Amino acid sequence: MNIQWYPGHMTKAKRAMKEDMKLIDLVIELVDARVPLSSRNPDIDDLGAGKARMVLLNKSDLADEGQTARWAAWFEDKGIHVVKIDARNKGTLKQVQSVIQDACKEKIERDRRRGILNRPIRTMVVGIPNVGKSTFINSFAGKACAKTGNKPGVTKGNQWIRLNKTLELLDTPGILWPRFEDQQVGLKLALIGSINDQILNKDELAWELIRFLKKRYPQVLSERFGLETEGKEAAFILEEIARVRACLLKGGDLDVSRAAALLLDDFRAGKLGRITLEEPENQKDKVG
Repeated sequence: MNIQWYPGHMTKAKRAMKEDMKLIDLVIELVDARVPLSSRNPDIDDLGAGKARMVLLNKSDLADEGQTARWAAWFEDKGIHVVKIDARNKGTLKQVQSVIQDACKEKIERDRRRGILNRPIRTMVVGIPNVGKSTFINSFAGKACAKTGNKPGVTKGNQWIRLNKTLELLDTPGILWPRFEDQQVGLKLALIGSINDQILNKDELAWELIRFLKKRYPQVLSERFGLETEGKEAAFILEEIARVRACLLKGGDLDVSRAAALLLDDFRAGKLGRITLEEPENQKDKVG
């Protein structure tokens, strides 16, 4: 299953980010806690070189708690400030302001020595499509400042948002990179919904998810669908899910594609439980 998706507007967005970066004190990068490494755009490291860095492990409520703790330590070991959040839950955002201050303490101290007091910290909020940037900004600001949606590509251009006297945020469109050298990265991004579903074969995607769940979270499919999966192929299990959930075509044949979409929706919404698709101890961890 070869997955590539890089719409033309992303090239324009990357150029705009590069131009705006000269105005920025801190880069806040949102990643999906279920795939913290695969959901990092490697171009951000180049664009944000020399800037203070902060990672928000978003959707941590959907991820395996033990794995999320290990990922937080992994980023901290690399000198990156980290906060685990659920962008829809304001209670998880309480640490963000203090960590921003900590990440920018050298800038604040440098301003103080120059006699510049209370200059707002200017931050750029970056991340791949559908990782929750706009939802985070709206929750953090306490009002609707940015457009949101449950599909990639809602934010189209850069937008400055002044939160208070001490902090300004620049919302940016979600951008990927031109080519996934490792197809496992493309697969994981497709599973979490960061690739346009219209270009994907959902049946094959569901098979890949089933193989991963059998290997790493074997109890999930039996608990959710009442299925015995030991020794069974992914395609057969998907047919069983179609049967259990009464996904039928006219004439009574199984609607496997509908069952595939249902399984993917359940995973993305956290209805299968808290699942992480990759480990910090094994950066090349395979799905399947």
